[in-house]
Amino acid sequence: MSQSELIFGLHAVQALLQQAPERALELFVLREREDAKVTAVIKLAATAGLRPQGVPRRWFEERLTDNVHQGVALRVRPLPPQGDNELMQMLDKLSVPPLLLVLDGVTDPHNLGACLRSADAAGVHGVIVPRDKSAPLNPTARKVACGAAEVVPFFQVTNLARSLRSLQEAGIWVVGAAGEATATIYDTKLTGPLALAMGAEGSGLRRLTREHCDSLAKIPMVGSVSSLNVSVATGIFLFEALRQRS
Repeated sequence: MSQSELIFGLHAVQALLQQAPERALELFVLREREDAKVTAVIKLAATAGLRPQGVPRRWFEERLTDNVHQGVALRVRPLPPQGDNELMQMLDKLSVPPLLLVLDGVTDPHNLGACLRSADAAGVHGVIVPRDKSAPLNPTARKVACGAAEVVPFFQVTNLARSLRSLQEAGIWVVGAAGEATATIYDTKLTGPLALAMGAEGSGLRRLTREHCDSLAKIPMVGSVSSLNVSVATGIFLFEALRQRS
């Protein structure tokens, strides 16, 4: 694991400074950017003992190609990877029925970030991904997540099917998203201890993942489009679960 990583974007930087200021190492700000939003970030950084370093636009372009950086970046200590052991420890500490999101084969960091943002908004207790064949929680994903990546627990597991079995043994019902399911999400009980498993757009859940689901559900579609972007579908599933659980 690297000794530091760079996150960028106002929301992601602000969220980390609020949630885990002890991880912050260096704050970089675009020299020509002076406005209220940046000032607020600088004030937060000051409470963590950081002084902003003014850098030219080229500094961002060299490190953050193809990304919208908003003129703010933060070098932080990375969190150690969290896997099955940490997931079960988290579940043991919960005093309410868990709501988990499982992302199977989501390889686009933009989609991962968008799913994390929806997960935070819907009150998800943890997001679970396979260690392989999954988008990394990189600066792009963190930027798209708008701070959610800093607050939603993120677990990378070695064997997703085995992890789903462990969740089931812990009393958690696993519902998988599948276009060919007979039941819709509106016909499906999404209360109680629950894990929602979402697959990649087009290919859907992998066979082993699907076989380890307790039930399958679909989003009713009436148009000509056959599938939705995984982040859109995830939001629909999560907020139906939130509606039922409320």
